[in-house]
Amino acid sequence: MSELPTMIQDLALMLIVAGIVTLIFKRLKQPLVLGYIVAGFLVSPHMPYTASVADRENVQLWADIGVMFLLFSLGLDFSFKKILKMGASPFISTLVIIFSMSMLGVCVGHAFGWSRMDCIFLGGMLAMSSTTIIYKAFDDLGLRQQQFAGLVMSVLILEDILAIVMMVMLSAIASGNNPDGGQMLGSIVKIGFFLILWLIVGIFAIPLFLRRVRQFINNEVLLVVSLGLCCAMAVFSTKVGFSSAFGAFIMGSILAETIEAEKIEKLVEPVKNLFGAIFFVSVGMLVDPQILISYAWPIITLVLTILIGQAVFGSFSFMLAGESLKSAMRCGFSMAQIGEFSFIIASLGLSLGVISDFLYPVVVAVSVITTFLTPYMIRLATPAYSALEHRLPTRLITTLNQLSMSHPNSQEQSAWKRLLKQMAVNTVVYSILSSASIAVMFTFVLPFMQKLLPGWTLHWYANAITGVLTVLFIAPFLRAMVMKKNRSEEWKKLWAESNRNHLPLLFTILVRVLVALSFIFYICHYLSQFNNAIVITLGIVIVALIVFSRWVKRRSIVLERLFVNNLRSRDIEAQVHGKKRPLYEGKLLDRDIHIAEFDVPTNSLWMGRTLKELNLGKKYGVHVSSILRGGLRMNIPDGDYTIFPCDRLQVIGSDEQMAKFSQALETDVIQEDLNLENREMKLHQLIISADSPFVGKTMAESGIRSIYGCMVVGIEEGKENLTPVHPTRRFAEGDIIWVVGEQASINDLLNS
Repeated sequence: MSELPTMIQDLALMLIVAGIVTLIFKRLKQPLVLGYIVAGFLVSPHMPYTASVADRENVQLWADIGVMFLLFSLGLDFSFKKILKMGASPFISTLVIIFSMSMLGVCVGHAFGWSRMDCIFLGGMLAMSSTTIIYKAFDDLGLRQQQFAGLVMSVLILEDILAIVMMVMLSAIASGNNPDGGQMLGSIVKIGFFLILWLIVGIFAIPLFLRRVRQFINNEVLLVVSLGLCCAMAVFSTKVGFSSAFGAFIMGSILAETIEAEKIEKLVEPVKNLFGAIFFVSVGMLVDPQILISYAWPIITLVLTILIGQAVFGSFSFMLAGESLKSAMRCGFSMAQIGEFSFIIASLGLSLGVISDFLYPVVVAVSVITTFLTPYMIRLATPAYSALEHRLPTRLITTLNQLSMSHPNSQEQSAWKRLLKQMAVNTVVYSILSSASIAVMFTFVLPFMQKLLPGWTLHWYANAITGVLTVLFIAPFLRAMVMKKNRSEEWKKLWAESNRNHLPLLFTILVRVLVALSFIFYICHYLSQFNNAIVITLGIVIVALIVFSRWVKRRSIVLERLFVNNLRSRDIEAQVHGKKRPLYEGKLLDRDIHIAEFDVPTNSLWMGRTLKELNLGKKYGVHVSSILRGGLRMNIPDGDYTIFPCDRLQVIGSDEQMAKFSQALETDVIQEDLNLENREMKLHQLIISADSPFVGKTMAESGIRSIYGCMVVGIEEGKENLTPVHPTRRFAEGDIIWVVGEQASINDLLNS
């Protein structure tokens, strides 16, 4: 018999140990992510008293897949539209946190006398909080629905994006180049280019594809297609110089805007849980007791730096973004750890040969310790705020808390600012689409046409055909770039407001015409040897034809409407099925009161009871604004509405009230039957003897059902089938009846 592969043996060991440890942690009411890390330490080669994993390379491969699926699931749950709706707050917080923690890391490294490159890379590692760890901790602690958690996840996503920029900058420093030069700027432009391109193309193409094949897709096919798209984007992301996890997150964000998003999220969750567990186990395997002993003081110092630094600077950064003191402290305390991107930065330093060998295990040890402390730091935020509230002047606390009531994104913008912002966004978006289209045509179509039409003479025909196809392909983008917003309300208002606005408005058109002309000029210059005067003249003619062409106009409008419909497809589906959040929710986001949704468990003790009987307002301080039952939405339910299993309750309240309500909803359930194996139903024969208490009684009078909990199936009369017992028939001596019941109930019946 062939030997079992090492990979399967390692997987069996990891999952068995992880299962046992997480059961213990569940019993102790601790977050499961901590159990996974402990399990990883137990199966690591550093633990001599237990069985250890044989092939760590395979485990690392599975862990990389785990990070990819975790970020894919994160993208499904948190789309970019949510970040944009929050305005500038997440961006301000992210920049302040990264700068502050990087400087702290550099200072701590210098204090221990480490090399310059060790200090610089250490600063980069300490600046990156772990998206996966915080996401898992929020999930385990039941905090994902709370208001502050959304802002934390926004900042973490932006940190992951900026981590790629930081890695490019660190690589430039390691190679001796100037990090403020063209390489840094080029990396930022590259990230922005591909990020916008992927989101636009993905939102345009993927919902369209899913809509076309929707009738052929079941759960199995949808799971395979979703994971296939995730892996494909991860591969493409690595091809252009980004991480696979970043690509997986982008694909999750794209799918988050589709109608199938919720279904995909549920289907992917078991896969995410499996590979996510392997990732956290692999992190625990990196803990080396020898490193912990040799570098105990640096590890302790770095742990305290992260805990105190994030608690202070993290809270301060969220306050700068407009959060109240309490909300800012909850956000800052939640980010007090480092994780997967810190490992990636450390690996980059080792691969470049610019950091010391001890730094990677030190950072892993710090990550594990801070990961252990993450749930406790999240819980510590509220008591810390209460203690601070008692020591600071009341006037100062009131002033800090009122900062959250005046977010800059809620202020009215001028017509000029709105118009210029919209024009700039349109120009950037359509420029990226045009650039990508030209790159695709020149990379694939042009070589194909040149092979199809070889030779010097036919070579010009190949270039001409490619040029015409490219111009036709990007024509809708160029027209939208030039003409869009020229008839908007802001434009008309500014034009009618003053004659002084006419020249600046016409200048905006000229600028966009020049941008469109530059694309035509590039295509003509690349594919021909005409002099510049001819190329410019040809470009002006082509742009004029594009602007005044009815076909191009119709095509541009159709493409834009299709994109907008795809972008709003999930919102449209929510409106159709009554799941759309009310418009007044945005008014509540600036206060402590907000809206959250809760699903009633199938075994809830609340089912069958009315809202008046439950009295949720008095008990927990929350108000049920609507009930979603299947595709039916019941708004503003009164006290006579009855709760059913699987109802989705839309509740208004504060974070504290939501937490109490959520805990009550989860705990007020029918407890699981621990003696389920003894509840088996059995069929038994009962012969009515002369001294039986059932002689002369009907079924109702006998109490077989009401007293003994058994049911009479029929009476045996010598026929092939049992004869049903009529309710008025009285049992007689010698009757043979068959009863069904649990074994204990049947025993009581026989002993009666």
